Amino acid sequence: MLCEVCREEGAAILTGVQIVLAGGDARQLEVIRQLTEKDASLTIVGFDRLDTSFSGAAKGEWLPELLIEADALILPAVGTDDEGIIPALFTDAELRLTDAHVAALPKASKVISGMAKPYLRKLCEKHRIELVELFERDDVAIYNSIPTAEGALMMAIQNTDITIHGSNCIVLGLGRTGFTMARTLQALGAKVKVGVRRDEMFARAFEMGFEPFYMSDLARQAGNIDLIFNTIPTMIITAQVIAQLPQRACIIDLASKPGGTDFRFAEKRGIKAHLAPGLPGIVAPKTAGRIIANSLTQVILGDNRLRGNQP
Repeated sequence: MLCEVCREEGAAILTGVQIVLAGGDARQLEVIRQLTEKDASLTIVGFDRLDTSFSGAAKGEWLPELLIEADALILPAVGTDDEGIIPALFTDAELRLTDAHVAALPKASKVISGMAKPYLRKLCEKHRIELVELFERDDVAIYNSIPTAEGALMMAIQNTDITIHGSNCIVLGLGRTGFTMARTLQALGAKVKVGVRRDEMFARAFEMGFEPFYMSDLARQAGNIDLIFNTIPTMIITAQVIAQLPQRACIIDLASKPGGTDFRFAEKRGIKAHLAPGLPGIVAPKTAGRIIANSLTQVILGDNRLRGNQP
C-alpha cells in the first residue's frame, strides 16, 4: 500500500493510494476532483443521483469488501450520525457504517472525517483504526474561518436594515473563527466588542483595536448592540443577556449544535436568532472542498509540513 508517493514542484502526488469516499455534500465534489488530479485510486459511494461523470474515480457499492485494500476511508464533514448513518446528499440509498465495514479496513488505514460522534469513535477504537477529525486541526479551522465569516456577514446583511459599517457588534470568543470574524467586521467599519475569558485574550483584543470585555459582563454590554456573533458552543447568550438586547438586535450563532444561545427565549422576545454551523459548505462549497482536500493529502501522506496546494 502507498506504493508510490511523489512530490513535484511542491504538489503532492497520491499515485497508488487506495481511497474510498462515502457520502457527503457539494464539498465532496471538489474533494473528488482534487484527489483524482493527484492521481489517487479513488472509489466513490453515494453519488448515483448525479449525472456528472467523475474522470479518474470509480463508483462502488457500499459493502465491507470495498474497504479491504483501502488506505483511507473519507467520510463527510459530520462523519456519521448516532446510528451510523452517513449523510449523503446525492443518493436516495441509505449508507450506514457498520462494524463489518470498519473491521474490513486494513489496520494501517485511516478513517477521516470533519468531526466524529461517539458512534464513529467507538467503532474505530474497537478495531484500532486511526480516526482523524479534520476540523480539530488548527490549519483547517483557520482556513474555514474565512468562508464562515463571509457567510455570517451575508446573514447579518439579510437580517438587518442597517449597514455593517457603523454598526455595534459583539463577537463572543477570540478563537480561530472569532479572530477572523472580529477582524472582518472591523475592516468594514463596525464598532467591535469582543467577549473573552482569559487575561491574555483581553490583552490581544485590546492590541488589535477591539473593545474587549470579560464574559461575566456580557449582559451589561448587550444594551446597545445591533449584532452578536457567537463562536462558543456552550450556553453563553442566556435569557438574562437576551433580556438586555434592543429589539433590533440579531444573533448569529456560529457554534456547533446546539449552539450557545437560548433560542426559545429569543423567539419569545422577538429577537432574531439564527444557528448557523457549517457555513463553509453552504456559502462556499468549492473553497471548503479545497480546504478539506489539501488537509486530506497531508493526513494521508503523514506530512504536516506539506503545504503545496493551499486554498
